Amino acid sequence: MLDFNHQPNLSEQICARIDGALQSAQAQQTPRNYLGASRLGVACDRALQFEYLKAPVDEGREFSGQTLRIFAAGHVFESLAIDWLRAAGFDLHTETFIGGQYGFSAVDGRLRGHVDGILAAGPDVITAQYPALWECKSLNSKSWKDTVKRGLTLSKPIYAAQVALYQAYMEPQIPGIASNPALFTAINKDTAEIYFEWVPFNGELAQRASDRGVRVLQSCDAGELLPRVSHDPTHYECRFCPWQDRCWREVSP
Repeated sequence: MLDFNHQPNLSEQICARIDGALQSAQAQQTPRNYLGASRLGVACDRALQFEYLKAPVDEGREFSGQTLRIFAAGHVFESLAIDWLRAAGFDLHTETFIGGQYGFSAVDGRLRGHVDGILAAGPDVITAQYPALWECKSLNSKSWKDTVKRGLTLSKPIYAAQVALYQAYMEPQIPGIASNPALFTAINKDTAEIYFEWVPFNGELAQRASDRGVRVLQSCDAGELLPRVSHDPTHYECRFCPWQDRCWREVSP
């Protein structure tokens, strides 16, 4: 039965105001003018083009307030993980000596990445080599369990490419970081369980992702649309892409 007289309850009223404030703050942020290295593992080259060129997303596909709350919660979990690792005896650095995140810039600043942290040392009972890249993600229970079961490379190829790229590009700043396995940390947002995995450097994956970034940038410069991930607009990746309508209308970025 339709309720044409529905009145928002307390939760709906307050959440609407919170979400409105978050969306307003998001709209006022300066869009980044580079291709993020953390994105180079996504499935579709064309989606990366739309993202880099800041093409407007399809109507109704903007980040919802709830999605922005999920992003914010992820930052909280990362902060907690930093505290927990330090309490466990790891010498974890998340800022440079002049402040700000560790990161890198390539292709005249058009390809950049910012790392979660650098492990300089750890407890003696943990067999490891330092320095080591540290990357942290918070996942829902289903996604977290799949990562535990299959490992980073198979379960989360986007994150695997991100880790490999970060190891490769941070090597000039922090010698040895590409030789030593990275520590990937995944927190189950539903249960607070934590999964840790040492990730050896995958030079081939890093090279493929780097080459892909250059290809995307060059195609954007030339005004050429790269192929879609699929020939079917109902493909999983297409259905959840914020540029689905734009892409299948063959509209240029």
